[in-house]
Amino acid sequence: MPEEKWFVTTKKADFNHIAAEFGISPVLARIIRNRDIVTEDEVRYFLHGTLEDLHDPYLMKGMKEGSAFLYAAIREKKRIRIIGDYDVDGICSTYVLYHALQLLGAAVSYRIPHRIKDGYGLNEDIIRECSTEQVEVIVTCDNGIAAAKEIALAKELGMEVLVTDHHEVPYREIIGTDGSTEREEILPPSLVIDPKQKDCPYPYKGICGAVVAYKLVQVLLEQAEKEQLITGADRKACLAELLEFAAMATICDVMDLLDENRIIVKYGLKQMEQSKNLGLRTLIEVCGLKGQPLSNYHAGFILGPCLNATGRLDSAARAMELFLCTELREAVVIATDLKALNESRKELTEQGVKEAVRQIEAGEHGTDKVMVVYLPDCHESIAGIIAGRLREKYAHPFFVLTKAEEGLKGSGRSIEAYHMYEGLHGVEDLLTKYGGHKLAAGLSLEEKNLEELRRRLNADCHLTEEDFIHKILIDVPMPLSYVNMQFVESLSLLEPFGNGNKKPVFACKNVPISHVQLRGKNKNVASFLLTDETGRKLNGIYFGEAERFFEEMQGRQSIQIVYYPDINEFRGNRSLQIVVTNYK
Repeated sequence: MPEEKWFVTTKKADFNHIAAEFGISPVLARIIRNRDIVTEDEVRYFLHGTLEDLHDPYLMKGMKEGSAFLYAAIREKKRIRIIGDYDVDGICSTYVLYHALQLLGAAVSYRIPHRIKDGYGLNEDIIRECSTEQVEVIVTCDNGIAAAKEIALAKELGMEVLVTDHHEVPYREIIGTDGSTEREEILPPSLVIDPKQKDCPYPYKGICGAVVAYKLVQVLLEQAEKEQLITGADRKACLAELLEFAAMATICDVMDLLDENRIIVKYGLKQMEQSKNLGLRTLIEVCGLKGQPLSNYHAGFILGPCLNATGRLDSAARAMELFLCTELREAVVIATDLKALNESRKELTEQGVKEAVRQIEAGEHGTDKVMVVYLPDCHESIAGIIAGRLREKYAHPFFVLTKAEEGLKGSGRSIEAYHMYEGLHGVEDLLTKYGGHKLAAGLSLEEKNLEELRRRLNADCHLTEEDFIHKILIDVPMPLSYVNMQFVESLSLLEPFGNGNKKPVFACKNVPISHVQLRGKNKNVASFLLTDETGRKLNGIYFGEAERFFEEMQGRQSIQIVYYPDINEFRGNRSLQIVVTNYK
């Protein structure tokens, strides 16, 4: 297990003033400041931001030209094909564009690449298929920024292309006469809308592909309303429905829930609870979530994986079919299939993680800092999930590679100290294809380059042992006696929680503990009683390595904990519960 250090976040502010100004407790004021929210305007945006506060789409580089081009293509009835991707962001991006373009009367079709047959994004076969089927305009979503060669082919074949993406822009380094280096972007020969472009003035770069698509749709709908092709009610209804897909993609692509992402997810989840989309509504019901308030957890860990599973073990086109369903019977069949596929995916993931852990524990990767794990028999679609699980367990960046039809394919998940896309850029001569961003990436290579890839990634990584320490950031050291129903309910003001806006955690020393038990079918949960400073007993629960926790607590009377308070609801009864996340 990686070493763990606890730190109390100590950012300064006048917490009492913030509390008085916004009608919150000083503890909440401190938590908000810990999220690097400093000014009163930022606090107001964080607590009370609405859809009216979303950034102007026209601030995005390429939006004016790209939207005008696409709007003209719609009006001229040009044959448009949307090319998406097979993960949740790609599926939702495709649906956002397809639904809106249909409303606007476009001659539109879509194509979501097959993970194994096609690979990620555009390829030559997809381009030639578009040409054969007399497509005139290709619009990419959640891909395309790295497809300069394929887009050049599309233009040769007489097609026009609009790229909408959110991934890093490929670049080359230009060395000046004085030895300085400068990055020159390698943009595809087409119109491009991507906030990651160097000179893009858009205020917040951390949006997913579906939000880029949503912003484009906003502009198209506003133009159509101005020309009285649709009504204001049509525009509002369309944007309301599509917001839930932008929210789902934001959560499942693990974007930071800050700035406008926070607003999109907050309002998108509310919209999802009363979704007008038959397919999504049916999936919610099949997953047992009907009638519940939906959270980031439900979207990211229950609904999203069902959508992802279809792109991993079947074809992501099935998820699009679900969203486009008009018959309940068909929606139930597809939603049930997706849920079953996700169960299969879980089993395959467990097998892959076990084999990877066996390799690591046997010392097969020596003292590598960037871990490159080769699982030849693993289904290539779950490499990224396995890499994420290994990163969580060992606090190292991980690439998981599998055997594909042509060489090796894989995915990586990184830690904060290692920029994964930059790491791959440094070894691009060994790769046949790569792309991604700081914390996640995909790659393909010939098998003969595997060991050289491992060697060079480690030689150039500049990581130190300090980078592999699990840093546990504590918001506030707080006695358990402070915890009551009112305080726990007040924490909901900070929702939605997720990447970039973690659920706040607290710490307490020397907490008396008793009645430790293992629970759950697989004995993977520990429950216990904690006693606060007043003698009050509180139920506690730990979801980590429960058996290890159980063994370490034998004969112990007290414990140091990092925790968050929760309300447990069971058969209509509500009680306080302390969820322990870390302990000493």
